[in-house]
Amino acid sequence: MLNRNDILETIKMIEEEHLDIRTVTMGISLLSCAGSDADEVCEKVYQKITKAAKDLVPVAEEISVRYGIPIINKRISVTPASLVMRSDKPEDYVKLAKALDRAALDTGVNFIGGFSALVHKGMTKSEEAMISSIPEALAVTERVCSSVNVGTTKAGINMDAVAMMGRIVKETAERTKDRDGFGCAKLVVFCNSVEDNPFMAGAYHGVGEAEYIINVGVSGPGVVKCALEKVKGEDFEVVAETIKKTAFKITRMGQLVAREASKRLGVPFGIVDLSLAPTPAVGDSVAHILEEMGLEQCGTHGTTAALALLNDAVKKGGIMASSFVGGLSGAFIPVSEDAGMIDAARAGTLSLDKLEAMTCVCSVGLDMICIPGDTTAETVAAIIADEAAIGMINQKTTAVRVIPAPGKKVGDTVEFGGLLGTGPVMAVNNKKSTDFIARGGRIPAPVHSFKN
Repeated sequence: MLNRNDILETIKMIEEEHLDIRTVTMGISLLSCAGSDADEVCEKVYQKITKAAKDLVPVAEEISVRYGIPIINKRISVTPASLVMRSDKPEDYVKLAKALDRAALDTGVNFIGGFSALVHKGMTKSEEAMISSIPEALAVTERVCSSVNVGTTKAGINMDAVAMMGRIVKETAERTKDRDGFGCAKLVVFCNSVEDNPFMAGAYHGVGEAEYIINVGVSGPGVVKCALEKVKGEDFEVVAETIKKTAFKITRMGQLVAREASKRLGVPFGIVDLSLAPTPAVGDSVAHILEEMGLEQCGTHGTTAALALLNDAVKKGGIMASSFVGGLSGAFIPVSEDAGMIDAARAGTLSLDKLEAMTCVCSVGLDMICIPGDTTAETVAAIIADEAAIGMINQKTTAVRVIPAPGKKVGDTVEFGGLLGTGPVMAVNNKKSTDFIARGGRIPAPVHSFKN
């Protein structure tokens, strides 16, 4: 039972500390639409999505008004496109992307995820065609998000797919150079991707999921920072306990919204993703949480340890608040979307190498990082390979969402606007990895993957 103090505390979190439901995401299986006739598949996909999600936005807005809880995004995730369109023609996948975009527009959602392929062990002709279509697909659509899984702890890393994705990222940047490579902001490369992630750009509806599902992503970096301001000078046990208690409260709100949306839409409740997803707004930064622990600026020595504590405490607190915690859950560190990260990158305190170290202990990986436009495809692929290796060895999800901003160099700024924020262009190592990427093949799975 909520008492008066609980209600007042929640109101304060929403009004002053940027607490919100970052996304209500409906997952939709498109396996019933699968086929080889592109026009027929696209029509089936459009009809199924628009019928299933016609009430998603109105219901989310009604819940937001009723409970006074901001719901920032309404989104859809679908079955990976490479499993829906059985074609070896890239142009067929572009047609599918346009159908997804049209469905997203007509249902009123912010983004639709699932223009995706899972190629961690190998690649079919259909998957190769789908991946080849990504640059054009993301250039001609506004709301479609794409992801490719290139490795898992059980399978190892598909280095042929890694090399291909290095080229695809570069091509996507070039195809959207009039918007500073914006297409790359809708493209993420995974190791150990998850089937129930509600956050973009990596959301897709896994084959192990139900026909329809509702997943909710919660976010409240500002709430955690404000809680830590009250325990200045206390030891790390107090810090961890404070974060755990705060994460519990945040997740409880997400559970409420998820259950209510599930009930109203007549769709099963899936999971609550309790990720601390920052925004460029002042007071809504993961970097500022780390600095509240005692760091002068995010990126200095001690940052990785502080992030490890934060990520673990968020998970421990959230797990107790919901029967079904899933997705990615923890702390996100997207540079362009976090005011504190932006400041640290501009000051030179936060480097690409330090970010890579931080990804060993956070929830995702190298996220929303702008790099020079002349960065080679092989260097991009090598960045992907490093991050995939961290995920594979540590049995965790890692990802790369980098933007080789055309015509931009280190020190320049890329303006995306909205939640995607502002990206300071960061330096990459100038030594080549060309021969490494050219080897191809697969990096074998680690010995600890054999658990059967």
